[in-house]
Amino acid sequence: MHYKHIKAPATKRIALVAHDHMKPILADWCATHQEKLARHELWSTGTTGNIVKQGSGLTPQRFLSGPMGGDQQIGAYIAEQKLDMLIFFWDPLASMPHDPDVKALLRIAAVWNIPVACNPSSADLLIASPLLDESYSYRVPDYEAYETHRNE
Repeated sequence: MHYKHIKAPATKRIALVAHDHMKPILADWCATHQEKLARHELWSTGTTGNIVKQGSGLTPQRFLSGPMGGDQQIGAYIAEQKLDMLIFFWDPLASMPHDPDVKALLRIAAVWNIPVACNPSSADLLIASPLLDESYSYRVPDYEAYETHRNE
């Protein structure tokens, strides 16, 4: 695979996702970091977005609920380089009927090299990073080069 460098914008496009038992924890985390998060563009799955709004006053743009395709919509936005960070508080102790969607979302975030936080501690480190409010260069797959090479 060939790679290229692109610039993350200073105003990040952040996806917020949480499993059912983690939604109140994410809402509390968002309330704690409301001032910093308000400077960025927020996206979420449907139910999570409602709970974040009620718990923090932030109003993320909402996709469908996760089990109804919201996880996949977020994954598509990541692949299209329309999201810059994923905050996904997942519950490792609960079985999820849409577990393949969750794994696909985490995989696509890794493929496109965006920062991911899966719990409040890692989210705290991301939100405290000086890169949060700055543009920075990072490496992503060069899909055009991949297509060209594949068709040779």
